[in-house]
Amino acid sequence: MRENGAATDPGLRAPPGLPAPVPAPRHCDMAAAARLFLCLLAAPSACFALSSVAAAVPRLRTRKTVGPGDGMNVLFIVVDDLRPVLGCYGDNLVKSPNIDQLASHSIVFSNAYAQQAVCAPSRVSFLTGRRPDTTRLYDFYSYWRVHSGNYSTMPQYFKENGYVTMSVGKVFHPGVSSNYSDDYPYSWSIPPFHPSTEKYENDKTCKGKDGRLYANLVCPVDVTEMPGGTLPDIQTTEEAIRLLNVMKTRKQKFFLAVGYHKPHIPLRYPQEFLKLYPLENITLAPDPWVPEKLPPVAYNPWMDIRQRDDVKALNATFPYGPLPDDFQRLIRQSYYAAVSYLDMQVGLLLNALDDVGLSSNTIVVFTADHGWSLGEHGEWAKYSNFDVATRVPLMFYVPGMTTSSASRGGRVFPYLDPFSHILGLVPQGRSEKMVELVSLFSTLAELAGLQVPPACPQTSFRVALCTEGASIVRHFKSSEQTVQKEDVCNDTERCYSEEPVAFSQYPRPADTPQWDSDKPKLKDIRIMGYSMRTVGYRYTVWVRFNPENFSADFEDVHAGELYMMATDPNQDNNVYNNTLHGRLLKKIVDFLKH
Repeated sequence: MRENGAATDPGLRAPPGLPAPVPAPRHCDMAAAARLFLCLLAAPSACFALSSVAAAVPRLRTRKTVGPGDGMNVLFIVVDDLRPVLGCYGDNLVKSPNIDQLASHSIVFSNAYAQQAVCAPSRVSFLTGRRPDTTRLYDFYSYWRVHSGNYSTMPQYFKENGYVTMSVGKVFHPGVSSNYSDDYPYSWSIPPFHPSTEKYENDKTCKGKDGRLYANLVCPVDVTEMPGGTLPDIQTTEEAIRLLNVMKTRKQKFFLAVGYHKPHIPLRYPQEFLKLYPLENITLAPDPWVPEKLPPVAYNPWMDIRQRDDVKALNATFPYGPLPDDFQRLIRQSYYAAVSYLDMQVGLLLNALDDVGLSSNTIVVFTADHGWSLGEHGEWAKYSNFDVATRVPLMFYVPGMTTSSASRGGRVFPYLDPFSHILGLVPQGRSEKMVELVSLFSTLAELAGLQVPPACPQTSFRVALCTEGASIVRHFKSSEQTVQKEDVCNDTERCYSEEPVAFSQYPRPADTPQWDSDKPKLKDIRIMGYSMRTVGYRYTVWVRFNPENFSADFEDVHAGELYMMATDPNQDNNVYNNTLHGRLLKKIVDFLKH
C-alpha cells in the first residue's frame, strides 16, 4: 500500500464477524473532498449521508446524560513529543504565555502519563480508550480494526452522537496504523487535513554555516525561505481557524481535533524564537549520564537523531554516546524555542475561538502523545518508561466548571506575544492525582453529557464500544484555585496498595541496546517492559514477550527497576536489586489480568 492512499493493501481484511475496513480515500481526489466539504457548509445533516460510507460501522448513538459541558463543542489539541516544560508546570525558563493562559482557566493535571512513549501506539491507545496490549499496536505497522478488534474511537463516538468531527494536522499517526486515512470515514465527518508542507519535514532545509542546506536535528529557519513560504504547524493553525469560522454559523456541535508537530524532531521552527533563549542561559540536564544501575534493556540509543546530518558529524559512539556538552545545550535551546513557536500557534487558535464567539460553549483539551528526553539518563528521545518520556501536560477548560461562564462574545483567550512574556498566570485548579491518557475517551464523553462508555470486560477484542480508562471528572474541582495532592509514600511495602496508578509499557528486541531498540517491529519484540507509576515510586519489570500470541511471561523476568520518588525524583538510583518488591510485581500481574 502506498502512503498517499492511492492503493490499498489486498491483505487488509477484517476478522470474522467484523465489518471490512473502509479503503483509504484517495488523497488526490480533491474534487470528491471538495464536494463533501461544500456539503458540510450547505447542509451538515445531509452531509453525513454522503460521508458515512460506514454502513459497515455500527451506529453508536446513545442516550444522553447531563454533563458539566452538556451541549458544548470540543476543541481537542494534541502535541507531538511535548513534555511538561511549560510555565504553568513550573518551568521558569520556557516562554509559554498562551498555554499558561489556557491553564489559568483550566484544571491542570500534574501527573498525567501516556501508555507507551511512541507516537502511533500512544495515539491509538487514547483515541480508542484501550491499552497497547488490547490494540496490539506497539509499532507503526498494523491497523487496530483489522489486527485486534473493531474498536470505536473517541471522535467516532462523538460523530455518531450528532457532532461534526474534524481532524487537522497530526491527530492519528499517519500511515498503516490509521489505515492510510486517519481512520476516515469511521472517525471523521470530512476528510482529515494535513499541511501541504509536511512532506518537506525531513528534507535538507536547514542552512549550515557554510551556506549549504542540511537535514539537521537543530534547524532554526527563515520561514520565507522554506518550501511554500510557510511551515506545517502554521498551516495547521490556519486551517483550524478556517473551520472555526465555518462552524460558527452552523447549528451542529463540533469536535475539532488539532494536532501540532513541534517540538517533534527535527527541531525546525522560525529562527526568531532563538532570541528567547540565549545559549548562556541553557543548562545541561540535571543527570546527563547513564545511571550506573540502569539495566541495558531499559536504555534507548536515540537512533532517530543519529540519522540527522549535524549529529552524524559528531560521530557519537553507539549506543551510549555521549554527545558533546555544547551540542547538548543547542538541542535543549532549540527544543525550548520550538515550544514557544508551538505556544504562538496555540495562542492564535484560542484567540480565534474568542473571535468567533465560541469560547463560552467549547470544551478545550490540551495534551501530548508523550514526552521526550532532553539528555536525562544520557538519552535524546522518547522510547522509554521514564517520566521524561511518559509524562505529559494535560488540562481541561470547561466553561462554567473550571471557570465562570464567559459572557457570549467576551474574550477568554486574548493572544499573548511570547516575545513580551507575561508572568503570573497560574492554573485555575491543579490536581496531582495520577491519571492516564487512556482515560481521555470516557472523560470527554462525561464532560459533554454523553453516556460514558462501559468499562471493558477482561477480554474485549470483540467489544466495539468500551474503555479501559475510567473518567477522571471526579478529580475536577470547582473554579476555586485549589491543589489536590496525593500523599507521598516512602515505604515500599506500604506503597504497593496505593491508588491511583498510571501504567506504561515499552517493547525491546533484546536485553542490550540494538539498532532497532527504539522502535522494534512486532515480529522482533522479545521483551516487554511494564511500568507502574504512583506518587511514591516507579516500578518496571522487563519480561519475556511472545509476539506471535502477544503474551508476556512474568515468570521470566529479565530485569527490573525501582525508583523511590521522595529521595530520587529524577529516577537515577535503581534500588530494584536491594528491595523486596514481590507485592509490586503481583500488582502489575493482577492489573494485566483484569
